[in-house]
Amino acid sequence: MQPEKYMIEKENKLLLKFKKFSKHPFFGIMIAAVLMVLVQVLGTLGLVRPSAVDIMANMWIYMIVGLGFTLLLGYAGLASLGTAGFIGVGSYVVAFVLGKLGLPLFVAFILGVIIAIVLGTIVGFISLRIEGMYLAIITLGLSEVLVEFFKFASPITNGLLGFQIDRFKIFGILFREHQVYYILVFFLILTMIAVVNIVDSPTGRAMLSIKNSTSAAQAMGISVLKYRLLTFVISTVLAVIGGMLYMSYTRSTLPNIWSISLSLNILAAVVIGGAKSIWGVGLGTFIIFGFDQLVLKQIKFFQVYGNASYIINGVLIILVVMFYPGGLIRLFKDLSYQTKKLHKNLETRWKEYRYGKDDEKV
Repeated sequence: MQPEKYMIEKENKLLLKFKKFSKHPFFGIMIAAVLMVLVQVLGTLGLVRPSAVDIMANMWIYMIVGLGFTLLLGYAGLASLGTAGFIGVGSYVVAFVLGKLGLPLFVAFILGVIIAIVLGTIVGFISLRIEGMYLAIITLGLSEVLVEFFKFASPITNGLLGFQIDRFKIFGILFREHQVYYILVFFLILTMIAVVNIVDSPTGRAMLSIKNSTSAAQAMGISVLKYRLLTFVISTVLAVIGGMLYMSYTRSTLPNIWSISLSLNILAAVVIGGAKSIWGVGLGTFIIFGFDQLVLKQIKFFQVYGNASYIINGVLIILVVMFYPGGLIRLFKDLSYQTKKLHKNLETRWKEYRYGKDDEKV
């Protein structure tokens, strides 16, 4: 009996440790990493079609950008429509450094981050004087300036023809698309961990306080200049990194890709999913960038009427903004809470029916 009792106690301790670990925010991120890697493994084995793997790879890229945007919109309360232009900067930096200069990829990443910090600082200073819709218009104008630069700066960007690069080497190793996919997953996991840490840190709380009331935040000694600059720099760096990863995976870029429609799609993904949750951003990214190609296009109606999916996205945005501004992730959390509550009530009623109420017990 003693060995059996010891084993039961050991199993209970392990179960308690697992429950405690499963509540850690990094647990879900690690599970997501395994699932994302599994997609490519199944694709290599031929169990997932290559086009589906490519769609998901693009989803991971836009999720990285969306996580930066959720800090900007969900925590700092700052609107920006320049995201697509910043992604385009990242793609052209990689194209120019690899295609024109013939330098290694890590040089392109260093240069891209430096450019992103400069752009983020400029827009951050602008945000000190202008907010709301006007800030969104200015960032939109900056994005359009960048797109026009991509079109007409032919010696640097190849103009309307865009760029195409060959497969690149890292430390002498030739990387193919399925290997770059793992790099995308690695950067996405790092971004998710970084965003979770920022949100749970004093920096995240300072961003929220500025969003709720700039005057109250200043009264508490929070530097609006510091945190707005920091937020814009982080968001811009992640957008540029997303562009560099996009170019590394697809190995091609065109000026027309980086239009306002992409900025609006990223905004829609964050709003639909939930602007204060990494899982909300993931859900919104799937709905905007993956659901159409992976699910709807398998239905004959949407194959004939391809633009019908835009109607669904538009209606979904309207419904979320009007009735559930917290995003779909908040809706799922509320449904989960109500389900647990209903289950608890049913369990209580069953016990009362089976064993009687407490006041009726002898």
